[in-house]
Amino acid sequence: MSEVARRTGLSPAAQNPRRYLWTDAFAVCNFLELFQRTTDRRYRYYAMELIDQVHQVLGRYRNDDVRRGWISGFDEERGRRHPTLGGLRIGKILRERGLNEAIDERLEWDRDGQYFHYLTKWMHALCRAASATGDSKYVQWAGELAQGSFRAFVRRSTSGEVVGVTWKMSTDLSRPLVPAVGQHDALDGLITFWEIRHATQNHVRFDDLNQSIETLSALCQHTDWTTDDPLGLGGLLFDACRLCQLLRNEHQRDVRLLEEVLQACLSGLTALLASRYLDRPATHRLAFRDLGLAIGLRALPMIAETMKLDRSRLWDRPNLRRFIELLLPYEPLGGEIIDLWLPHAQHRDEGWRAHQDINDAMLATALIPNMFLSVGNDFRTKAPIR
Repeated sequence: MSEVARRTGLSPAAQNPRRYLWTDAFAVCNFLELFQRTTDRRYRYYAMELIDQVHQVLGRYRNDDVRRGWISGFDEERGRRHPTLGGLRIGKILRERGLNEAIDERLEWDRDGQYFHYLTKWMHALCRAASATGDSKYVQWAGELAQGSFRAFVRRSTSGEVVGVTWKMSTDLSRPLVPAVGQHDALDGLITFWEIRHATQNHVRFDDLNQSIETLSALCQHTDWTTDDPLGLGGLLFDACRLCQLLRNEHQRDVRLLEEVLQACLSGLTALLASRYLDRPATHRLAFRDLGLAIGLRALPMIAETMKLDRSRLWDRPNLRRFIELLLPYEPLGGEIIDLWLPHAQHRDEGWRAHQDINDAMLATALIPNMFLSVGNDFRTKAPIR
């Protein structure tokens, strides 16, 4: 993680740092966990500086954009106080597609804009920063990011009914860049907005957060979340871990969603193993996608532990207990994935270097996942560094 800080221009601070929202969300949690484990204030400094850098870089238009200043349109002073209200750019290497420019599916992966599932990862990182530091401004920024992005990303039918969450929007949130709807974006949004509401109980409140939660909850009713994509499956396990903690902390009455998510995790893992994907050589796989799965698999003991802490509503429900008991034997696969990729990270071979920042950050999370996987003040330090 110290190498990530140096290489991306975090420390020492570069004039034009290289920021990427997904990678930086994992990095914030990693630095906070390193601080919790070592009490070395350097890591706390890295986390706080990284948050500020992300807002200064990704909360503004690109240097090669004719537009200038904060994406929100605020003046300099107001923009610094509310850096997330206009959303945050992805940080891709190319500018977003122009208004009259045809879609090129290959190029679109490298074009800038805003992804909802990246924004939810950053909201989570901000909530973790608030919990670790006790500074309520991070909760405020998470809530303002939720408010500003939800209105833009929610997709409605011609009759006004909410039908999904747009996968990718323009930098200024004025138009969709891709017509697709993210498979798990509504679920990510619902759980993350719950997390923000939980974090704001003793801080600032957001009046329209409950309405957004109701809308996303309706989108999540009786949905099949199953995927055999390793990164998507890891994200689903991460969502299940947060949802389990929130159900216990917020005393939600309906735990059916957790049952559906865990069932989807089980189906997805079964399908992934049946495809023999994990038998493929590393040269035919992407490290960060595998490491996303490893992070999710490391959440399984935390899910089981949290369920046992609320036996009457969680552990004693037959379906919930059966799903987690069937899932727990898959947890060692996370260690196998880490063992596969560690030598590539240590030798920095060509395949690893092609995505080095995201690979390094997600490998670190897989090794020390507790801060990333926790919600509220439930951070657990007892899991050793692997």
